[in-house]
Amino acid sequence: MTQMKIPYGGSKAAVKARRGFLAAIGLTLLAAAAGGPAMAAKRKLKLVAFGDSLTAGYNLPAAAAFPAQLERALRAKGFDVEIINAGVSGDTTTSAMARLDWSIPDGVDGVIMELGANDALRGVDPGLTENNFRIMLQKLQDRGIPVLLAGMLAPRNMGENYVKLFDGMYRPLASQYNAAYYPFFLQGIAGDPKFNLPDGMHPNAEGVAVIVKNILPTVEDFIRQIQSGG
Repeated sequence: MTQMKIPYGGSKAAVKARRGFLAAIGLTLLAAAAGGPAMAAKRKLKLVAFGDSLTAGYNLPAAAAFPAQLERALRAKGFDVEIINAGVSGDTTTSAMARLDWSIPDGVDGVIMELGANDALRGVDPGLTENNFRIMLQKLQDRGIPVLLAGMLAPRNMGENYVKLFDGMYRPLASQYNAAYYPFFLQGIAGDPKFNLPDGMHPNAEGVAVIVKNILPTVEDFIRQIQSGG
């Protein structure tokens, strides 16, 4: 290997050459240091959308489901992200908890958790639902996987006490486990026939687009938090 010679000596030309060489080296090192984190921040992020039929895309083509539409919206915003659809129709928090470990593999950068609707529809004790969330959020926290928790609202015919307990569990859970929080997953489409399938409970493709539009700023903030290591 040829050794690079740095000019030494006392002449003005030698001093000038030496200063120029050292300045170039310094700029190169600074550029490398600045470029390292930037390059790391731009690597593809892998998120898992973990939920029930609202995530899975009940009776919709795969490309119209929430994870696929959200991924496209994020890519259009310049985020290099892959979103895995880990939604299972009919899942309660109990059944979701049973599959959590294998549904969310190692190497995942974050999880969007959308659950609870089926618990409410079946009249599951909100205390049980809350405990299931605690177990899942704790497991993900222990694994160092950030979570965005999407809230749900109970049907109003379940009674005032049930509604209060169910609706009120999400925000404190997000706060306790340092999760990002989105108050109501079905915001803007709940009860609107224009945005739902004939069953009145599951969004159609247009309804999913509304969900994505509404939740997108929260997901963008969530991704930035992941990228910053916060």
